[in-house]
Amino acid sequence: MHGTQNQVSSRVWGATPAISPQSAAIIALADLVLIPVQPSPLDLWAVADTVEIVREAGKPFLFVMTKANAQATITAQTIAALSHHEPVAQTFIASRVAYAVAMNGGNTAPELSPKGKEAVETAALWQEVKARFNESSKPAKKVKHG
Repeated sequence: MHGTQNQVSSRVWGATPAISPQSAAIIALADLVLIPVQPSPLDLWAVADTVEIVREAGKPFLFVMTKANAQATITAQTIAALSHHEPVAQTFIASRVAYAVAMNGGNTAPELSPKGKEAVETAALWQEVKARFNESSKPAKKVKHG
């Protein structure tokens, strides 16, 4: 998130569950790291390396459930497992075809359906992310609003 005037300028990075060679360098620049996790054992195993690097960097992070079904037992099990380590966003991104369709055109789902469920999910998650910024993750810089 880069600020416009009178806004806080902060860096949020959405990590991948599995780590790439560039991940540690990007994590070092982040003020908050979002770690997307699908409700599956494979993602739980893959996320361990990401969590280790984020912790070594001393960065706050938040797990975000993606491709999740609120009624599925595996979603609840995944949230329970993750919450032993760090907070899990209360808002999760449901499994919706609209996300993949939007990516095919280089868009986001909320761009294609500004009043759809995808836009509601994204806005709710953004509010949660903004709320995570606290005294331990001071803004990089303040700029004027115009």
